[in-house]
Amino acid sequence: MTATHPTHGRSTAKRGWATGMTAFAAIMLMLAGILAVMRGISAIAEDEVFVSTRNYIFQFDLTGWGWTHLALGVVAVLVSMGLFQGAGWARVVGVGIASLVIIANFLSLPAYPVWSVIMIAMSGFVIWALCTPRRGDA
Repeated sequence: MTATHPTHGRSTAKRGWATGMTAFAAIMLMLAGILAVMRGISAIAEDEVFVSTRNYIFQFDLTGWGWTHLALGVVAVLVSMGLFQGAGWARVVGVGIASLVIIANFLSLPAYPVWSVIMIAMSGFVIWALCTPRRGDA
């Protein structure tokens, strides 16, 4: 007597996990983008919202950083829409945008430290989820 082992259940579970991670990464990237847009608008409109320190090695104009966060946020939202559609280019661009969001938030740590750390963590998860190989990817 031979025993048969169903293999489709395990591969379906792995595929569902990878698809779920990609969807969650898309949601997180969209949230990070929307929050970056709001942060950018508030920095452009009202510089006094953010704390500025004098003794930080990276000194930038807060209005300039507002425009940077606004642009990164808009691109992040657009890329997350591509991730929802399953576009392959969106995975690669999503990793790049999340990396730029990490750099921008690191450089703006003195202006808004707690929020910058939260955004760095969110973007780190997005990179991890988008770089996790899915079954069937080349």
